[in-house]
Amino acid sequence: MPPANDPQPASYRRHGGIGPASERLTYRRIYPLRMLGMGLGAVLLGSVLHDNQSPAWMWWLLGVTALVWPQLAYLLARHSADPYRAEVRNLLIDSAIAGMWVPLLHFNLLPCVVMALITTYDKFSTGIKRLWLHSLPGMAGMCLLMTLLLRPEPRLESSLLVVVCTLPLLIVHGLAVSTSSYRLIRTVARQNRELESLRRTDAQTGLVARSHWQDQAKLSLERFHASGSPACLLMIDIDHFKSINDLHGHTVGDEVIHAVGQVILDCVRAHDHAGRYGGDEFAVVLSGTRAADALAIAERIRSRIAALHLRDQPDLHLTSSIGLAQAAPHQAGLREWINDADAALYRAKNAGRNQVADHEAQTSHAAPPAPVVQTH
Repeated sequence: MPPANDPQPASYRRHGGIGPASERLTYRRIYPLRMLGMGLGAVLLGSVLHDNQSPAWMWWLLGVTALVWPQLAYLLARHSADPYRAEVRNLLIDSAIAGMWVPLLHFNLLPCVVMALITTYDKFSTGIKRLWLHSLPGMAGMCLLMTLLLRPEPRLESSLLVVVCTLPLLIVHGLAVSTSSYRLIRTVARQNRELESLRRTDAQTGLVARSHWQDQAKLSLERFHASGSPACLLMIDIDHFKSINDLHGHTVGDEVIHAVGQVILDCVRAHDHAGRYGGDEFAVVLSGTRAADALAIAERIRSRIAALHLRDQPDLHLTSSIGLAQAAPHQAGLREWINDADAALYRAKNAGRNQVADHEAQTSHAAPPAPVVQTH
């Protein structure tokens, strides 16, 4: 008999599943399952041998199948140079053993069909491509060989004892399959959430990735065109960032980007979408927000960045320039909205940096003069 279904099928994460076959199909995982499957199978086979009044050598063979083979399979895989391939061979041998028992049971219909189906299904559950198909020749070949050697008389009927002894294998295997499916679904769902979180997050700053905040900006612009719901877009740039890289090195530059990202994250609201635009430039989508409120958020970000000091660079003073653009009727798409915010950003830079510029108001909200970068 084959082992019960592995609760964590192998190689499911091929192309995005939950794990390569070499990690999942291990002899340590298979051994207890094989012992369980062979043990329950032995109860079923023993009931048929009892009804058929089989000779002693068949009972000895049943003992070897249920007790000796699982131990031997474990040792073969454990001491193999390639345990994964060894366990694949063991699974093929499981199918050959199942085929061997079909004529020994005189083709008793119920146990033979259950045994063949469960053995084949377990090959599907490994997740190894076409393993079930590769197992069929061994199963059929052993069945034919034993039939030619023994020429057993077919006895298709199953007694009540055989039917009762079939139930534990069917019930336990069914529970194993259900448990496997449940755990698999939970694992895939969890990993999909993790992958979605990674896709949405910029690793360096902790802000959302560009694709995510742009999707949210498109939705905000669509709501504005559909219902007039206000929205604002901030474009934020670290002043003189190239000089920071040149004078202090790219490691410090990375620390600056991370620190500014955290400031932005702390300053925005829970329903806002702050993300990385590229390089030292950031974007914030403020849905349902009018210009006055957006200006207050932008000013809070600017002042917090100006007050920021890196622990390892106490003499490095940071400032930022911020462009603000409201959603407007002339913005047919996100590109036009970003262009308006960019235009406001460059006006803030041209006006002396360390300030917020509103595209609609055509004015800049400057901060008191402050040193931008102090290198010594």
